[in-house]
Amino acid sequence: MSFITALRERWTSANTLVCVGLDPELAKFPLHLRDKPDAVFEFCRDIVDATAEYACCFKPQIAHFAALEAEHTLKKLIAHIHDRHPDVPVILDAKRGDIGSTAERYAVEAFDRYGADAVTLNPYLGRDSVQPFLDRADKGVVLLCRTSNAGAGDFQDLDCGGKPLYQRVAAKVADEWNGNGNCLLVVGATWPRELAEVRAIVGDLPFLVPGIGAQGGDVEAVVTQGSTTDGKGLAISSSRAILYAGNGEDFAAAAGAAAMELRDSINRFRISS
Repeated sequence: MSFITALRERWTSANTLVCVGLDPELAKFPLHLRDKPDAVFEFCRDIVDATAEYACCFKPQIAHFAALEAEHTLKKLIAHIHDRHPDVPVILDAKRGDIGSTAERYAVEAFDRYGADAVTLNPYLGRDSVQPFLDRADKGVVLLCRTSNAGAGDFQDLDCGGKPLYQRVAAKVADEWNGNGNCLLVVGATWPRELAEVRAIVGDLPFLVPGIGAQGGDVEAVVTQGSTTDGKGLAISSSRAILYAGNGEDFAAAAGAAAMELRDSINRFRISS
Protein backbone atom coordinates (compact mmCIF):
# COMPACT_ATOMS: atom_id res chain seq x y z
CA MET A 1 0.00 0.00 0.00
CA SER A 2 1.36 3.45 -0.86
CA PHE A 3 1.96 6.10 1.79
CA ILE A 4 -0.76 8.37 0.43
CA THR A 5 -3.30 5.54 0.37
CA ALA A 6 -2.39 4.51 3.92
CA LEU A 7 -2.69 8.09 5.15
CA ARG A 8 -6.07 8.61 3.49
CA GLU A 9 -7.38 5.33 4.88
CA ARG A 10 -6.17 6.29 8.34
CA TRP A 11 -8.00 9.62 8.18
CA THR A 12 -11.21 7.67 7.64
CA SER A 13 -10.77 4.47 9.65
CA ALA A 14 -9.44 6.15 12.80
CA ASN A 15 -11.21 9.49 12.25
CA THR A 16 -8.03 11.37 13.10
CA LEU A 17 -5.76 14.02 11.59
CA VAL A 18 -3.15 13.81 14.36
CA CYS A 19 0.50 13.26 13.46
CA VAL A 20 2.49 12.25 16.54
CA GLY A 21 6.01 13.66 16.41
CA LEU A 22 8.77 11.59 18.00
CA ASP A 23 11.55 13.93 19.18
CA PRO A 24 13.33 12.18 22.09
CA GLU A 25 15.27 14.32 24.58
CA LEU A 26 16.86 12.36 27.43
CA ALA A 27 16.69 15.31 29.85
CA LYS A 28 12.89 15.27 29.54
CA PHE A 29 12.47 11.52 30.05
CA PRO A 30 10.88 10.22 33.26
CA LEU A 31 13.55 9.57 35.88
CA HIS A 32 12.94 5.82 35.97
CA LEU A 33 13.96 5.54 32.29
CA ARG A 34 16.97 7.82 31.97
CA ASP A 35 19.65 5.36 33.08
CA LYS A 36 18.34 2.37 31.17
CA PRO A 37 20.61 1.18 28.34
CA ASP A 38 17.75 1.24 25.81
CA ALA A 39 15.97 4.27 27.25
CA VAL A 40 15.32 6.00 23.91
CA PHE A 41 13.67 2.97 22.39
CA GLU A 42 11.62 2.16 25.50
CA PHE A 43 10.38 5.74 25.78
CA CYS A 44 9.44 6.08 22.12
CA ARG A 45 7.97 2.57 21.91
CA ASP A 46 5.68 3.22 24.86
CA ILE A 47 4.61 6.57 23.41
CA VAL A 48 3.86 4.92 20.07
CA ASP A 49 1.83 2.12 21.63
CA ALA A 50 -0.17 4.57 23.77
CA THR A 51 -0.95 7.02 20.96
CA ALA A 52 -1.32 4.79 17.88
CA GLU A 53 -5.11 4.61 18.03
CA TYR A 54 -5.28 8.42 17.81
CA ALA A 55 -2.60 8.88 15.12
CA CYS A 56 -2.90 9.18 11.35
CA CYS A 57 0.88 8.92 11.16
CA PHE A 58 4.07 9.07 13.22
CA LYS A 59 6.93 11.49 12.53
CA PRO A 60 10.31 10.66 14.09
CA GLN A 61 12.79 13.54 13.80
CA ILE A 62 16.13 12.13 12.66
CA ALA A 63 18.33 14.76 14.36
CA HIS A 64 16.95 13.89 17.79
CA PHE A 65 18.05 10.29 17.30
CA ALA A 66 21.37 11.08 15.62
CA ALA A 67 22.35 13.50 18.39
CA LEU A 68 21.95 10.64 20.85
CA GLU A 69 23.89 8.24 18.59
CA ALA A 70 20.62 6.33 18.34
CA GLU A 71 20.26 5.73 14.61
CA HIS A 72 19.90 2.00 15.25
CA THR A 73 17.13 2.82 17.71
CA LEU A 74 15.35 4.85 15.04
CA LYS A 75 15.45 1.90 12.65
CA LYS A 76 14.20 -0.43 15.40
CA LEU A 77 11.41 2.00 16.32
CA ILE A 78 10.12 2.27 12.76
CA ALA A 79 10.21 -1.52 12.48
CA HIS A 80 8.20 -1.71 15.71
CA ILE A 81 5.58 0.68 14.31
CA HIS A 82 5.27 -1.36 11.14
CA ASP A 83 4.99 -4.59 13.11
CA ARG A 84 2.60 -3.49 15.85
CA HIS A 85 0.66 -0.73 14.08
CA PRO A 86 0.93 -1.54 10.36
CA ASP A 87 -1.91 0.78 9.36
CA VAL A 88 -0.16 3.87 10.76
CA PRO A 89 2.46 5.19 8.28
CA VAL A 90 5.77 6.78 9.26
CA ILE A 91 7.19 10.09 8.02
CA LEU A 92 10.94 10.45 8.59
CA ASP A 93 11.48 14.13 9.38
CA ALA A 94 14.91 14.64 7.80
CA LYS A 95 14.50 17.75 5.57
CA ARG A 96 17.03 16.42 3.09
CA GLY A 97 17.98 18.32 -0.06
CA ASP A 98 21.08 17.89 -2.21
CA ILE A 99 22.29 17.31 -5.76
CA GLY A 100 20.84 14.33 -7.59
CA SER A 101 23.59 11.77 -6.91
CA THR A 102 23.53 12.54 -3.19
CA ALA A 103 19.75 12.67 -3.17
CA GLU A 104 19.73 9.09 -4.40
CA ARG A 105 21.71 8.07 -1.32
CA TYR A 106 19.36 10.03 0.93
CA ALA A 107 16.41 8.18 -0.60
CA VAL A 108 18.13 4.88 0.17
CA GLU A 109 18.76 6.09 3.72
CA ALA A 110 15.15 7.08 4.37
CA PHE A 111 13.31 4.28 2.60
CA ASP A 112 15.69 1.32 2.58
CA ARG A 113 17.85 1.81 5.66
CA TYR A 114 15.22 3.17 8.03
CA GLY A 115 12.11 1.79 6.36
CA ALA A 116 10.18 5.07 6.44
CA ASP A 117 7.01 5.46 4.38
CA ALA A 118 7.65 9.15 3.64
CA VAL A 119 10.36 11.75 4.18
CA THR A 120 10.50 15.53 4.52
CA LEU A 121 12.60 17.38 1.92
CA ASN A 122 13.85 20.87 1.18
CA PRO A 123 12.85 21.73 -2.42
CA TYR A 124 15.14 24.69 -2.96
CA LEU A 125 17.78 22.87 -5.02
CA GLY A 126 15.13 22.13 -7.63
CA ARG A 127 13.54 19.09 -9.16
CA ASP A 128 16.68 17.02 -9.74
CA SER A 129 17.35 17.11 -5.99
CA VAL A 130 13.99 15.48 -5.23
CA GLN A 131 13.59 13.28 -8.30
CA PRO A 132 14.99 10.14 -6.62
CA PHE A 133 12.25 10.49 -4.01
CA LEU A 134 9.50 11.31 -6.50
CA ASP A 135 10.41 8.15 -8.41
CA ARG A 136 9.47 6.05 -5.37
CA ALA A 137 5.79 6.18 -6.26
CA ASP A 138 4.72 4.23 -3.19
CA LYS A 139 6.54 6.61 -0.82
CA GLY A 140 5.51 10.04 0.41
CA VAL A 141 7.51 13.13 -0.59
CA VAL A 142 6.86 15.90 1.94
CA LEU A 143 8.19 19.22 0.68
CA LEU A 144 8.80 22.36 2.72
CA CYS A 145 6.54 25.20 1.57
CA ARG A 146 5.63 27.70 4.33
CA THR A 147 7.31 26.51 7.50
CA SER A 148 6.15 27.18 11.05
CA ASN A 149 9.27 28.89 12.43
CA ALA A 150 9.44 32.61 13.15
CA GLY A 151 12.06 33.27 10.47
CA ALA A 152 10.16 31.50 7.70
CA GLY A 153 9.40 34.75 5.90
CA ASP A 154 13.06 35.74 5.48
CA PHE A 155 13.12 33.87 2.17
CA GLN A 156 9.74 32.17 1.73
CA ASP A 157 7.92 35.52 1.47
CA LEU A 158 10.29 37.07 -1.08
CA ASP A 159 8.62 38.34 -4.24
CA CYS A 160 9.04 35.88 -7.07
CA GLY A 161 7.45 37.29 -10.21
CA GLY A 162 4.58 38.94 -8.38
CA LYS A 163 3.94 36.09 -5.92
CA PRO A 164 5.78 35.05 -2.76
CA LEU A 165 8.24 32.23 -3.19
CA TYR A 166 6.25 29.77 -1.05
CA GLN A 167 3.29 30.12 -3.43
CA ARG A 168 5.58 29.39 -6.37
CA VAL A 169 6.82 26.28 -4.57
CA ALA A 170 3.25 25.16 -3.91
CA ALA A 171 2.23 25.56 -7.54
CA LYS A 172 5.39 23.88 -8.84
CA VAL A 173 4.86 20.84 -6.64
CA ALA A 174 1.16 20.51 -7.40
CA ASP A 175 1.39 21.16 -11.13
CA GLU A 176 4.70 19.56 -12.11
CA TRP A 177 6.22 17.34 -9.43
CA ASN A 178 3.19 15.34 -8.32
CA GLY A 179 2.95 13.04 -11.31
CA ASN A 180 2.91 9.96 -9.09
CA GLY A 181 0.42 11.53 -6.66
CA ASN A 182 2.87 11.09 -3.77
CA CYS A 183 3.61 14.70 -2.78
CA LEU A 184 2.63 16.60 0.37
CA LEU A 185 3.48 20.13 1.48
CA VAL A 186 4.68 21.38 4.85
CA VAL A 187 2.61 24.43 5.82
CA GLY A 188 2.89 25.70 9.37
CA ALA A 189 0.00 26.02 11.80
CA THR A 190 1.40 29.40 12.84
CA TRP A 191 0.41 30.93 9.48
CA PRO A 192 -3.35 30.31 8.99
CA ARG A 193 -3.73 32.90 6.23
CA GLU A 194 -0.95 31.23 4.27
CA LEU A 195 -2.58 27.84 4.86
CA ALA A 196 -5.69 29.07 3.11
CA GLU A 197 -3.69 30.59 0.26
CA VAL A 198 -1.74 27.40 -0.36
CA ARG A 199 -4.89 25.29 -0.16
CA ALA A 200 -6.47 27.45 -2.86
CA ILE A 201 -3.44 26.87 -5.09
CA VAL A 202 -3.02 23.11 -4.70
CA GLY A 203 -6.54 21.72 -4.28
CA ASP A 204 -6.61 18.41 -2.40
CA LEU A 205 -2.83 17.95 -2.05
CA PRO A 206 -2.22 16.83 1.56
CA PHE A 207 -0.46 19.06 4.09
CA LEU A 208 1.83 18.17 6.96
CA VAL A 209 1.11 20.92 9.49
CA PRO A 210 3.66 21.49 12.28
CA GLY A 211 3.32 24.20 14.91
CA ILE A 212 0.40 23.01 17.05
CA GLY A 213 1.11 22.73 20.76
CA ALA A 214 4.45 24.12 21.92
CA GLN A 215 4.72 26.52 18.95
CA GLY A 216 1.29 27.96 19.61
CA GLY A 217 -0.64 27.21 16.42
CA ASP A 218 -4.44 27.44 16.70
CA VAL A 219 -6.34 24.22 15.98
CA GLU A 220 -9.53 25.90 14.76
CA ALA A 221 -7.64 28.15 12.37
CA VAL A 222 -5.66 25.23 10.96
CA VAL A 223 -8.73 23.11 10.32
CA THR A 224 -10.92 25.86 8.90
CA GLN A 225 -8.18 27.34 6.70
CA GLY A 226 -6.27 24.23 5.67
CA SER A 227 -8.57 21.23 5.41
CA THR A 228 -10.05 19.95 2.17
CA THR A 229 -13.77 20.19 1.48
CA ASP A 230 -14.34 16.76 3.05
CA GLY A 231 -12.73 17.84 6.33
CA LYS A 232 -9.52 15.90 5.71
CA GLY A 233 -6.28 16.64 3.85
CA LEU A 234 -4.17 17.39 6.94
CA ALA A 235 -1.64 15.63 9.13
CA ILE A 236 -1.50 18.02 12.09
CA SER A 237 1.72 17.40 13.98
CA SER A 238 2.33 17.71 17.69
CA SER A 239 5.51 16.51 19.36
CA ARG A 240 6.45 17.98 22.73
CA ALA A 241 2.88 18.58 23.92
CA ILE A 242 2.19 14.85 23.52
CA LEU A 243 5.58 13.31 24.33
CA TYR A 244 6.07 15.18 27.57
CA ALA A 245 2.49 15.48 28.75
CA GLY A 246 3.55 13.47 31.81
CA ASN A 247 6.90 12.83 33.46
CA GLY A 248 6.14 9.98 35.85
CA GLU A 249 5.80 6.26 35.38
CA ASP A 250 2.42 6.91 33.71
CA PHE A 251 4.06 9.07 31.01
CA ALA A 252 2.72 6.90 28.19
CA ALA A 253 -0.85 7.09 29.46
CA ALA A 254 -0.50 10.87 29.72
CA ALA A 255 0.74 11.00 26.14
CA GLY A 256 -2.21 8.89 25.01
CA ALA A 257 -4.61 11.23 26.76
CA ALA A 258 -2.95 14.26 25.14
CA ALA A 259 -3.18 12.68 21.68
CA MET A 260 -6.83 11.82 22.22
CA GLU A 261 -7.56 15.37 23.40
CA LEU A 262 -5.89 16.81 20.29
CA ARG A 263 -7.80 14.45 18.02
CA ASP A 264 -11.08 15.43 19.62
CA SER A 265 -10.21 19.14 19.47
CA ILE A 266 -9.42 18.88 15.77
CA ASN A 267 -12.57 16.90 15.03
CA ARG A 268 -14.80 19.52 16.63
CA PHE A 269 -13.91 21.90 13.82
CA ARG A 270 -14.01 19.48 10.88
CA ILE A 271 -16.71 19.85 8.25
CA SER A 272 -16.98 16.12 7.72
CA SER A 273 -15.45 12.99 9.20
